[in-house]
Amino acid sequence: MDELTMVRGWEADEQGLSDDARVAARARLGAAMAEESRGGASRGGVLSRRLVFRTALVGVTAAAVGATVVVSRDAGDDHKPRLGAISATEVLRKAADRSRAAGSDLPVPRDDQYFYYRTYILRTPVKGGRTRTWTDESWMSVDGSKPSLREEHGKIHHDPPLGEHEVRWPPTVYSKLKAMPTDPDKLLARFRMGRPGSPDNDRYAFFEGCMLLMGPRVMPPGLQAAAFEALAKLPRIRLDYDAVDVAGRSAVGVSYPKTEWTFLFDRKTYDYLGLRTKGSSPRKVHGEWKQANWYYETRSLQDIQVVDGIGQHG
Repeated sequence: MDELTMVRGWEADEQGLSDDARVAARARLGAAMAEESRGGASRGGVLSRRLVFRTALVGVTAAAVGATVVVSRDAGDDHKPRLGAISATEVLRKAADRSRAAGSDLPVPRDDQYFYYRTYILRTPVKGGRTRTWTDESWMSVDGSKPSLREEHGKIHHDPPLGEHEVRWPPTVYSKLKAMPTDPDKLLARFRMGRPGSPDNDRYAFFEGCMLLMGPRVMPPGLQAAAFEALAKLPRIRLDYDAVDVAGRSAVGVSYPKTEWTFLFDRKTYDYLGLRTKGSSPRKVHGEWKQANWYYETRSLQDIQVVDGIGQHG
């Protein structure tokens, strides 16, 4: 199976691929193939045939937008909100500061260990109906040399070890994440895949940033903060203001026009809470795939640990 056939095949998957996601996937595929081709000469011309950058959240559209959001509190009551205007850029910068201040209490992982993740997913139909929830657990090999177990919407996937020449974006291997730039300008250039800033290129850059932070993966020190600061440099980012609740915490969202992803942050602390999307379940009608049963989906990381094997919880 060639790589473009793989991309086309994803479109018939349970989640489906939107136009933005499809174009971005093909762009990443082309960039990955070009990179492998350049590196292939030094490896005797061996090219990867297994370019893996599949995402569990695709086929979604932009959420409601707003220019400002209530984020401050009344001086006499820390729990009483009052009006205050803040930009999407400021939210991302404050989230970066919060990420650096929070740090991580995880030990430096060994290559033979696993990252354990527990992710909470909430799916609500747009036109009303039964809300569905999942609490997925995954065990990902730190260096990719061992099989991993990944749960998506309650379904178990047994992922084989990564191949020597396998290209995966965003990476899940800790050493590759650690090698990514933590300078916001350099990281933004990576998100744009070296292309100049423009509405289209910046939209794909925002998509790449969402993919990096979607998980499951562990952010080495400074990478998450750098990602927020890099995306804060995009001139068209905006706030989504519709009182999203993430596991009991009121959230403010940051998105980009004509994209399908929204970062969610705690309104009071600016802690990163997760991602929200709007998606649909494709249906085949008269031989053609149609989008139907639209829903909002929120995904938030509940726990992460370094463990020695699959099945352990830290």
